[in-house]
Amino acid sequence: MSETLFDKIWGRHVVSDLGDGFALLFVDRHMVNDMAGQGFLTLNKRDLPIPHPELTFATADHTVATLAGRLSDVDDSANPYAQNLRDNAAQHGFRLYDLDDPAFGIIHVVAAEEGLALPGCTLACGDSHTSTLGAVGAIAWGLGQSDLVHILATQTSILRKPPNMRITIDGTLPGTVTAKDIILTLAARLGVAGCSGHAVEFAGEAIRAASMEARFTICNMAVEIGGRFGIIAPDEKTTEYLRGRPHAPRGADWTAAVADWLTLASDEDAVFAREYRLDASEIVPQVSWGTNPGQTIGIGDIVPAADASQDASALATHRAAIAYSGLEEGTSIAGVAVDMVFIGSCTNARLSDLRAAASVARGRRVAAGVTAWVSPGSEVVRRDAEAEGLDLVFKQAGFGWGHAGCSMCAGAGDQKREIGQPGMRIVSTTNRNFVGRQGPGTRTHLVSPPMAAAAAVSGRIVDVRVLEPLDA
Repeated sequence: MSETLFDKIWGRHVVSDLGDGFALLFVDRHMVNDMAGQGFLTLNKRDLPIPHPELTFATADHTVATLAGRLSDVDDSANPYAQNLRDNAAQHGFRLYDLDDPAFGIIHVVAAEEGLALPGCTLACGDSHTSTLGAVGAIAWGLGQSDLVHILATQTSILRKPPNMRITIDGTLPGTVTAKDIILTLAARLGVAGCSGHAVEFAGEAIRAASMEARFTICNMAVEIGGRFGIIAPDEKTTEYLRGRPHAPRGADWTAAVADWLTLASDEDAVFAREYRLDASEIVPQVSWGTNPGQTIGIGDIVPAADASQDASALATHRAAIAYSGLEEGTSIAGVAVDMVFIGSCTNARLSDLRAAASVARGRRVAAGVTAWVSPGSEVVRRDAEAEGLDLVFKQAGFGWGHAGCSMCAGAGDQKREIGQPGMRIVSTTNRNFVGRQGPGTRTHLVSPPMAAAAAVSGRIVDVRVLEPLDA
């Protein structure tokens, strides 16, 4: 019987069929961030050990400051969330990537860089954007506190097998259009519930041509179009990316693993519950205008008017978004003035993202009245960027240059310096533009890294493609 890629990996991990579509699934690797405190509290109250601490890995990414000098500030380095991870790592023996660890970073970035996410594996974390790691051909998902305790105590998770959906993206991306523009286009066309509850496989010519870092961006935001999982079949790019990673197989084990990984693909006659196709050559730089990623338009478009034919709920959502955004229906999104620009997050803070942003910032200056900030996805990315001089490009342009961490993405870190103020309009490379996401009363516009840099140096939302080229 033909199977999808997701079905094949799922089948390898079923410990027990629980009936009604549910299964007890073995979890190969488990990631924990600093927001998991309640889970450890429950585990310890019940006096439950972690039977496989070698399969659990942790990092405090959400609540720590990303400003320079954070390790010398006790409020930044020893906040209760980070300290909770230290205490439980010491008690239970799992690997903690602490703030002073050379491999520290945002948990989904670390998992990829360290080779913790491998093709054909299952990986869970208490963060919805764990879907990022499906880019290597893994089943990766976010979970709640009760599921967290179950995995810590049993190394298994109870899941209902989702239906499969395939999104095929053919064609070639034009110019400075990026993977972020692909996924924002899908959000605009499908809506935030367009793939509701499905395991979404991304396939096609544009996906095969995409770098691993671009694939991470696409799978990261699979949850923003309603997907439960995002996954891409592993290929030679995947194996080259993973070669030599700290937790990747080595020697004969590597050879055997690669041979197996390259068999992981959906059968040609596999049946998907849903199919959707997109032509990458038609995509333009995207900008969100409202309060969810589905409320997105091309840079040359106007803010849409409410459609009276929509149902009452959709109409109310649209009107509320317009009111919150402070924009006028029928006006161009290009030219809207901005107060702050943030380049970072598990969506767009890898080295290629910083290179793309730096190529726009080089030789320019951040516009008067605009605050702009760059936070690399990991300390590895930060060091690599500094080795290339990207930090100097940003600093000379007037950007702040920080350490790794989630920073402004969820507004859970430094509450004095790393969130926006009420009424601020923020251009951001993050994955969500919810009400108050980057600070109470802030308005967030989601864009790609080059579009963010263009907004910073222009002081307004602009089409990066029309900026005059500068000499390096």
